Amino acid sequence: MIPYFVGVLRATPLGKETDPGELEKETRDFVDFLTGKQTIYQCLQLAEEVQKGGGVAEEPIEYKHEYHRRLEQRIVGRIADLKNGADPKEHLVPGSCELLEMLRRWGVTIYLASGTDEKYVKEEAALLQLTDYFDGGIYGAQDDYKKFSKAMVIQKIITDNNLVGAELVGFGDGYVEIENVKSVGGFAVGVASDETNRAGVDTWKRDRLIKAGADLIIPDYREIAEIENFLFGSIPVPG
Repeated sequence: MIPYFVGVLRATPLGKETDPGELEKETRDFVDFLTGKQTIYQCLQLAEEVQKGGGVAEEPIEYKHEYHRRLEQRIVGRIADLKNGADPKEHLVPGSCELLEMLRRWGVTIYLASGTDEKYVKEEAALLQLTDYFDGGIYGAQDDYKKFSKAMVIQKIITDNNLVGAELVGFGDGYVEIENVKSVGGFAVGVASDETNRAGVDTWKRDRLIKAGADLIIPDYREIAEIENFLFGSIPVPG
């Protein structure tokens, strides 16, 4: 997303005069700030930045469609590998399956909410062999972006299950989902994963997730016993 957006902004009158490094930093800042929201919000911001730069913006939905086209080109190899039998765990945050298994043992109803378009989320969940874990449903962005948000999904979870906020736990690496979970009184686990090295903590993510209100910060799900103990303590596992 960032290289694509930078390319769009460099074509504006202001972008042509701006230092490339500074332009990339400014773009990264707004993309990262909106991570966790639907992709369209980053595209809405891009359109606004194009106008600020003296350019003529396309419709945000067009930026979104072009982003997805470029993304598909980048991940086509991974998709092919999974379709040909590659181990899904190689494409997951370490310990993801163990976390989902643990939550299922405790009788937790599990939901997936993503800012990515729903059709892609469902396709990828199936390829990664995760669909069956999400007995509460899989939710993703819609072209009519006002019909979906993570906050809406959270409210649906609370209403449908007659919950109070303290009965909700959310896991995420974006500012938005942490803030949404905390806004209803839930327990928020910030996943500050280093996506490049697949190990350790991304300090930038960690700081941002703490500012969003995360109750717990983890690098991934490898220390599943500690996560389980932290969440459930000495409560007997449901029989």
